[in-house]
This record gives sequence, C-alpha cells and structure tokens, in this order.
Amino acid sequence: MNDGGRHTEPLDVHLILRRDGETEPEVLLSRRAGSVYAAGLWHLPSGHLDGPHEDVVTALVRETREETDIVVDPADVHAAVTVHHRSPGGGARVGFFCEVRRWQGTPRIMEPNVCDGMDWFPLDDLPIPMVAYCRAGLDSYRAGARLAVHFQEPGDPIADDRTADRLRLVPDRGAGGGMPDPAVRDFAERAVGRITDWADVSWARESSRIWRARGAGGGVWFVKIHQNDRFHDREVTAYRNWVPGLGAAAPRLVAADHELRAVVVTAVPGRPLHGAVHTPVEQQSIFRSIGQLAAAIHRSTRRRPYGPGDDAPLEKLERHLDAARPHLGPGDEEFIRTVAKRAEALPVLDAVVTHGDFQLRNLLLADDGSLHLVDFERSEEGPAVRDFARLSDAWANRPDPYESLMVGYGRPLTQIEEERLAVESALDSLSGIQYGRRMGDPELVERGRRTLARLRAAHRCTSTSPFLGSSERLTP
Repeated sequence: MNDGGRHTEPLDVHLILRRDGETEPEVLLSRRAGSVYAAGLWHLPSGHLDGPHEDVVTALVRETREETDIVVDPADVHAAVTVHHRSPGGGARVGFFCEVRRWQGTPRIMEPNVCDGMDWFPLDDLPIPMVAYCRAGLDSYRAGARLAVHFQEPGDPIADDRTADRLRLVPDRGAGGGMPDPAVRDFAERAVGRITDWADVSWARESSRIWRARGAGGGVWFVKIHQNDRFHDREVTAYRNWVPGLGAAAPRLVAADHELRAVVVTAVPGRPLHGAVHTPVEQQSIFRSIGQLAAAIHRSTRRRPYGPGDDAPLEKLERHLDAARPHLGPGDEEFIRTVAKRAEALPVLDAVVTHGDFQLRNLLLADDGSLHLVDFERSEEGPAVRDFARLSDAWANRPDPYESLMVGYGRPLTQIEEERLAVESALDSLSGIQYGRRMGDPELVERGRRTLARLRAAHRCTSTSPFLGSSERLTP
C-alpha cells in the first residue's frame, strides 16, 4: 500500500430516465438550487447510498421516488456506465449511472428547497450550465462505454466546460463496444477533439468498417478504415485532388493516416437513394441532379487518351470468371467473352476521373432536395460512361430516369459510348458476382445476374446495338 492510503470514496447513483422524444431520445434532468453543491446547474436525479446495508439498485429506486415521485421496479433498472470521478477540490467518488425506460407516475419536483427545475432534454442537446461530473456520465453513456474516469484538476470549474474536458473512456475487452481500436480512436480525436459517441454504420460486410463519430462540442464526422492500401490511397487522392471541386455535394477530408489506412471526413446530410421510393416527378428531379453531379466529376480533371491497353476490367476477366463461374447461368460466360472481345474493337474514348462506385447507395438525398456523394475509394481514371454502369438498373425498361440523367449531364451519350456502357455493365456485373460470392453478399450476386440477364435480352432483341439496345429508344 502506498502513502496515499486506501480509497474510501463515497458511492452514488444517477438515474438516466429515458423516453422517446418527437425526434430523438430524451432524458430527465433537475436543476440544483439553494445552499447545495453546484446550485444553479443541471444534473441527473441522484444520491448517495445510505450505508453498507443498501445496494445500488435499491438506492436508485429510493432516490428516484424521493426526488421525482415516480415508482421504478428494480427489474427495470439497467446498468449504463460506472464513472470514477474526482472533483476540482480533490475529493473522489464512484458513480453508478443506471438507465430506466419504464416507470409509474409523472416526474415532478419533490424537494423544492434543493431543486427549482425539472424537465426533459434531448440526449444530443443537453442544457447549459450542467455539472461536469453528470455530463461526463451522460457522454460516456452516449458513447456506449461501460467504465470511465473523470478526474478533474484543481481550478477546473464545477460546471461542464469543453476546454477543461477530463473524461477518459475505458475501452471494453475486444471490439470496444462497437468503437474502433484505440489507435484509430486516438487518431480521430487528435483530428477533431474528444469523441463522445461512436456508432458503427458499416455495411454488413467483413471488409467495411465505418463509424459515425459525435464530438463533445456537437460536431459529426465519419471515421473509415480501408480494407487495403490501394483503396486508402485512391480515396485520399480523390479527396485531396478533385473532390473539393464538388463543394457542398461531398464530404471534406479532415485527416488521413496511411499506416492505419484510416480517414476522418466531415458528415453530409441525407439518406441513401438505394431502396427509397419517390414519385415520378421527384425521380426525374433526382436523376437530373445525378446527371449534373456526374458531369461535375467528369469535368474535374483534364481528359487524356484512353484505350483497351489500360482497361483494368479486361485484365481481370479470367480471374473474375473463375471466381464467378458457379453463379453464372447457361450462356453467361460465352456472352461475357463476346462482350470482352467487342470491347477490344471499340474506338478509343478519352479517360476522365471517375467515382468508380457511382450507385444509389452512395448518393444521399437531403431533406432540402440537395444531393450528396460519398465513398471515393474506387475512384480511378477511365471512360466517363463507367460511372453509369451501376446506375443502369434504375432505368431498365424505363426511359424517363435515363432521359432526366442525360438532361442533367448536359448531353446524350454517343453510340460508341452506349456500346462502351454495355461493356462496362457486363464486366461490372461479373466483378459484382465474384466479389459478392467471396464476401458473402447475396445482393451483389443477384444484381450482377439481373444485369447480365437484361443485357443478354437486349442483345437478342435488337440489331441497332448488339449489347445495349436501341439508342433511338434510350437517348433523349
């Protein structure tokens, strides 16, 4: 035992009474008043354990009734986070923060001599001023942590002050409760400051690792770990070169770390277009905006001559066929080889920068109608029509979206571009089938098979274009 002696901290309990608000979760807070510690500051209903005879659940139920007049069943008390706290004066304590979502009665002030306010507040918009200790507990709770240390320094204010933020989250064993690894968290917090809330928003694939991070000051960012160096380099290069030209339509790169293969980017508003349902009028407006965005991408760098010699999809043809063959239908392989042979004979198209994964799930529509584009890890130079291959399902047998897209793009595709689009669509379908099979993503496999079936049907039914179909029918 060192000279400091044994710890003899008091134990206290804090009630996180949570309800669903109109737009987001809310918690009940009370304002301290009178001749008590931290008078005038907002705090959770709380109190000390009465003695060694009382456990934390019993204490929470008792304090809740004494301060708010509501009745909580002990079975409805759930552990949230434990905080080891030290006040600016040097006194330490251990606080047990517990969540309750079910109770009887209506909260009201029961101790007016020490409390002059009680109200519900959004969990992501807590009031000011607030006790720093209480705010630390709620920030830990929002971050999904189970244990935290909040040791204030002499001279720190009792009220929460973002410039004197002493909270340290103790990671869980393993994945960290949905948080990234400590090295990634440190990298992100060096870039944007302390992060109080991590939410795993990865796609349901082993290689996809993305978190939404909320900062102590209210900002929102996304932290992404790339599955390999190539994707990391592509995305960072895109963010540093041509993505800024898209303005508010794309995120901004905040920080990048090559060793971690990690980036921090700003958040943009909106929900993915994938799976969304819109009226025909809304759809025309959306696809016109998509066309405008595609045009902005393809004009962002200078064109250069491009030909079959540097065609990456063709270089991967045999490897992709070997991987996808168990999921190909009768005649699919022969059709794909015919398409590849046709690609070698097509006239050269100029190369431009492309997004590389230009599809509905990476296009976000905000409430104000603005369109935003995310995920640039597959960006590379190639024919401009490559960016339309993964959108082609959206206008299959429906010319209106295609026509609106071309209006926004500023010009129709040429006959050669349409044929090249058919080639790109077929090769991308093959790539999607083999990748989806390898990554356990049946949606990618199904989309690839569906696109191949559509291209083969068009090949059988038209003589105007041996792959895509009638250009007079598709081109506005």
